[in-house]
Amino acid sequence: MSDKMNVESFNLDHTKVKAPYVRLADIKTGLNGDTIHKYDMRICQPNQEHMEMPSLHSLEHLMAELSRNHSDRIVDISPMGCQTGFYVALINHDDYDDVLNLLQKTLEDVLEADEVPACNEMQCGWAASHSLEGAKQIASGFLAKRDEWIHVFAAEA
Repeated sequence: MSDKMNVESFNLDHTKVKAPYVRLADIKTGLNGDTIHKYDMRICQPNQEHMEMPSLHSLEHLMAELSRNHSDRIVDISPMGCQTGFYVALINHDDYDDVLNLLQKTLEDVLEADEVPACNEMQCGWAASHSLEGAKQIASGFLAKRDEWIHVFAAEA
């Protein structure tokens, strides 16, 4: 990995990180001064484990909907293609501790959910691929390691 790549996460040495963690991955400033803070919410250890698609899909729906009950600064919550975590983007919000609290509250809401929002053919592009119980298991496991979220690299733990 000698040449710097355009995508921030492609420059991250995935062999050195220790999931679970939440790290600030990027900051973009718009022409009018607005800032987008993108966080890497890594749930699974890269290249060792991953979330199964129905569970990940349901967790995406749940977090996208429920996170907005706690903040109007959410721009997007997107799953990583490698199925190891999510990107969480917020506008004009640079308080890392508050982001961690927002994620905690959202995941606690996931544990209380009795259905996956927009889990139907009219509102979802693959409505057959969902697992509420799987989403809850992922949320529960990530919450159980809340004290580890601030440690990105194995050497920090």
